Amino acid sequence: MDRRTFLAACAAVTAAPAAFAGGHGRLFKFKGINNHTVSGTAEIVGNTVNLLDDFRFDGAPDPRIALGKDGKYAPETLTVLLKADSGASSYDLPAGIDPNDYNEVWVWCEKFTVGLGIASEK
Repeated sequence: MDRRTFLAACAAVTAAPAAFAGGHGRLFKFKGINNHTVSGTAEIVGNTVNLLDDFRFDGAPDPRIALGKDGKYAPETLTVLLKADSGASSYDLPAGIDPNDYNEVWVWCEKFTVGLGIASEK
């Protein structure tokens, strides 16, 4: 492989979309609850929840990502503080959690123990 071919291959790899660009796992569509506005898409790939580029949240204290099932939040799935109120970000689920046991992604306010948004599987 000559230098020009090598550099072209490197450029193609660095230009590839991030893993949380969508299309690789289970997809979920958000809606706001409890007077909050939450929209966009979440994706579960392995033990990671990815919020995609279209994610938007109106803000609240101590928002975190968690999972739930059939309208019930599962506290054992709670992750770290939300990294941003909009755009793409990813969150590793706690050890021992099987995401296949859940059918919702939640934005949860830990400070006030209230749901802010729920994403149901598409």
